[in-house]
Amino acid sequence: MNTADSTDAAGRPGAAAEEPGAAEEPGAAEAPEAAGAPATAQDAPTATAPAPDAIPSPASDAPGVAPEAPKDHAPKDPDTRDAPKAPDAAPGTAQDTAPDAATAPDAAASAELPPAQGAPRPARRWGRTVLLIAAAAVTGVSVGTAVGYRIQADRPPTPLPPLNQPGLAYPAAPLPKGEEPPPLTAAEDRRVKTDGDLRKLLAPRPKGAKDMDVWWLKNGWEDGASYARGYRWPVAVFEDLVERDLRRIAGAAWDQGGDKETHIELLQFRGGGSAMTHAEQLREQHAGADGTPLQGNGNGRYYVLPPSDVGVGVLMHRARAVFQRGDVVVDINIYDSERISQTEIRALAERQLELLS
Repeated sequence: MNTADSTDAAGRPGAAAEEPGAAEEPGAAEAPEAAGAPATAQDAPTATAPAPDAIPSPASDAPGVAPEAPKDHAPKDPDTRDAPKAPDAAPGTAQDTAPDAATAPDAAASAELPPAQGAPRPARRWGRTVLLIAAAAVTGVSVGTAVGYRIQADRPPTPLPPLNQPGLAYPAAPLPKGEEPPPLTAAEDRRVKTDGDLRKLLAPRPKGAKDMDVWWLKNGWEDGASYARGYRWPVAVFEDLVERDLRRIAGAAWDQGGDKETHIELLQFRGGGSAMTHAEQLREQHAGADGTPLQGNGNGRYYVLPPSDVGVGVLMHRARAVFQRGDVVVDINIYDSERISQTEIRALAERQLELLS
């Protein structure tokens, strides 16, 4: 053997020189035989002297036993750089069990870790709670009703106040012939008045006034279409008249000199309810004006309205009276370029009401 080959550059013995005591280590010579490997010197792996700080402990020299890992850290790769290289072993021997032994620290460390933070929590069951609450509510209502009924049943009945009229008196037999009360006259029976010629119930023309020839009157009668044309929405007004079962309309128009005109319209319906509804609708047209109640009528009112421009530079004043009597609605309008007094419209409305009473 050459001397140069047995030493390296630092003058230390080479890797080929055997260190004293290396062949006598227990376990190193028996490992190949236990694993079934050839025992010749050529088949044995060449051992390199490890660094002093990396010399493994005798317990870690045995093949198939992984080095002990720290408790607070599990090694990711059992074959670290500092671990000695184990000799090749036959399949099914201690080499196959090395990975299982190496992963033992991982299993122990994972057992000490807390459960995963993102694991889904089991859903809370509300069915039983809701059922208990519903049962308690039903039970409470039932018990309360039963207790209240029982308390009320035990109380003495409260006597009712006596009636104002204890009893109605009826004749035992009809009156004999000749003793019946006389029937109402035409003057006393309001229905007889309105069933006749309605034009005769119009207020008389004042002194000095003349009858006007207007397009919406024909011989003192007015049809529903002509009446509806006097409003801003004639179609809607006509439909209301039809739905309320309008019977007929009697009217009069007077010219009292100058710009003064007076119009009276008597609208008769086939029922008092329809007449009342129409009168209410006419009063709603002057919701902004208070008006004055008409004496002798429960729903009658008369108004003196502010002047309005008729489009020719002339301000036209207007006074109006609306009331309902039975199945007849009365609508009176006075127009003048001068102011109209309340006394004039009230007097005309009272005179018309008297004719219908």
